[in-house]
Amino acid sequence: MARAEATTGQAGLPLPAARYRANRQPFTQVPTFVWVLASLVALVMLLPIAYLLVRAVGAGSEAWGVLLRPRTLEIFLRTAGLALAVTGGAAAISIPLAWLTVRTDLPHRNVWSVLAVLPLVVPTYVGGFTLVAALGPKGLLQQLLGQAFGVERLPEIYGFGGAALALILFTYPYFLLSLRAGLQGLDPALEEASRSLGQSAWSTFRRVTLPQLRPFFAAGGLLVALYTLSDFGAVSLLQFDSFTRAIYLQYQGSFDRTLAALLALLLVALTAVILLLEARSRGRAAYHRSTAGSVRPCPRVKLGRWKWPALALCSLIVLSALVLPVLVLIYWLIRGLAHGAPAGILWGAALNSTYVSGLAAVAAVAAALPLAVLSVRYPGKVSAFLERATYAGFALPGIVVALSLVFFAASYATPLYQTIPLLVLAYVVRFLPQALGSARSSLLRVSPSLEEAARSLGRTPRQALLEITIPLVRPGILAGAALVFLTTMKELPATLLLSPIGFKTLATAIWGAAAEGFFGEAAAPALFLLLVSGVSVALLLRWEGRLHSD
Repeated sequence: MARAEATTGQAGLPLPAARYRANRQPFTQVPTFVWVLASLVALVMLLPIAYLLVRAVGAGSEAWGVLLRPRTLEIFLRTAGLALAVTGGAAAISIPLAWLTVRTDLPHRNVWSVLAVLPLVVPTYVGGFTLVAALGPKGLLQQLLGQAFGVERLPEIYGFGGAALALILFTYPYFLLSLRAGLQGLDPALEEASRSLGQSAWSTFRRVTLPQLRPFFAAGGLLVALYTLSDFGAVSLLQFDSFTRAIYLQYQGSFDRTLAALLALLLVALTAVILLLEARSRGRAAYHRSTAGSVRPCPRVKLGRWKWPALALCSLIVLSALVLPVLVLIYWLIRGLAHGAPAGILWGAALNSTYVSGLAAVAAVAAALPLAVLSVRYPGKVSAFLERATYAGFALPGIVVALSLVFFAASYATPLYQTIPLLVLAYVVRFLPQALGSARSSLLRVSPSLEEAARSLGRTPRQALLEITIPLVRPGILAGAALVFLTTMKELPATLLLSPIGFKTLATAIWGAAAEGFFGEAAAPALFLLLVSGVSVALLLRWEGRLHSD
C-alpha cells in the first residue's frame, strides 16, 4: 500500500491537489531520451490522419463529386443504420443480463457472469462464419429440418439482418461490462428513498436507477457503435455493404486509391459524430454522493417464480453467442477431416499469428513506456497532446490505418512495403492505447520518491527507469501486452492489406476459407484462435487482478 499512497489516500480516495502536484516534475526536467522517444511515437501515430488529409486535398474539386454520389450516401445511411441497430440490440441483451447477474439471486450467478462475457473472445468474422454455416439457406439447421420436415431451403441470412445479428451477438459484452460496472457502484439509498415515497419497483427502476446508469449506457454504446463501424469480417461474410467493405473493395479493384481514402475520411467523420453524441449524452449531471460516507452493496432482488424465465434467457444468450459457434466449429472440423480437408495450414498460420502478435505486444509496450512516463511524471499541455495523439489510430478502423501505411511505405519507405515490420507497425498504431492505459495506471501507483532516491544514489534517469520503475509496473505492462496480443490475433483488415505475399495468419486463413465456403478448412484455425484468445483473457484477468492488489 505504500506505493499506492503516492497518489491516493485511505480507501483509495485522491489526495488533495496540492499534495498531488508536489509529485509532479517540471517539464523542463524531462530526460532527453524520454522526450525524443515519446515525440517519435506520437508522430507515427498521427500518420493515418495525415494520409487522409493529404489524399483529400489532392483530390481537389473531384472530392465533392465522389462524396455526394447517391451510392456514397446510400452506404453512409446503411452503415449508420447498422451501427444504430447493433447498439440497440446489444443494449436489449445487456440490460437484463447485467441486472440478473448483479442485482438478483439468480442461481449460479457468478458462473453466468463469466459465461455472458466470454463471447468477447469470438471475432466477429468467426461468429459470422458460424452463423452462415448454421443458419444459412443450406446450413446445419436446414439439414436437420430437411430430414425431419422436408424443408429444402431456409430464408437468406445475408444482408442487413445477418450482419446485425452477428455483430449484436459478439459485441454485446462491451455493453454488458460497462453496465455491470455501473450497477455495482449504485447507491441503494436512492432506490430505497423512492420506494418509501410510494413509487413501484418498475417506476423506481425507470426514474431513479436508469438515470444513474446514463454515463455507463453512453460508454457501452460508444464501444459497440465504434466496433460496428470498424468491423470488416462479419459484414463481408454476410455480404452487407458497409463503409469498411466498400473501402476494401475499392482498394482491391482500383489502381487509384483516392476514392478509398475519401470513403475512409467520411467514415472518420461518422465516427466523430458518434463521439460527439456520446459526449453530449453524458450531460453535466453529477453522479457522485454529495455527503460523506461509503456506499453499501445493493440488496439482492429475489426472483421467486421468475427464476426459471431468467435462467432460460441467460441460457438462450449463452447458447447463441458462445455454445453455438463452438459446436458449429467442432462439427465442421470433424466433417472436414473426414472428407480430407487440409489441416496443415493451421500450424503455419498459428505460428505466424503468434509471432506477429508477440512482436506487436512487445513493440506496443516499448512505445507506451516513454509516453506513460511523460504523461504521469511530467504532466502538461505538451505531454497531454502527445498522449492523446496515440488514440488517433485506435479511433480509426483497421482498414484505414492499413491504407495510410500502404501509402507511406509505397511513397517514402519502399523497402518496408509488404514486410513484417510494416505489419507490426500497423498493429502498434491500432492498439498502442491498450498498452499505454495499463502502463499509465500502474505507473500512477509508484511513488516518484523511489526514483528520486535512486537518482540521489548516483543512478541516471535511464537507469532509474530500468532498475526501479519498470520492475514495479511489471503487472501493468504484462496486462497491456496480453491485451495487445489478444486484439492483434483477431485483427483482420490490416492483416489482409499489409501481410507479405504468402504470409497467412489465423485471421486471414479463417476469412479466406470461410469467404470461399470451405467451412471445414476454416474450422481448425477458428477453434485454435478461440483457444489462444481464451488463454490471453485468462492471463489478462490474472495480471490485472495482481495489479489492483498491489
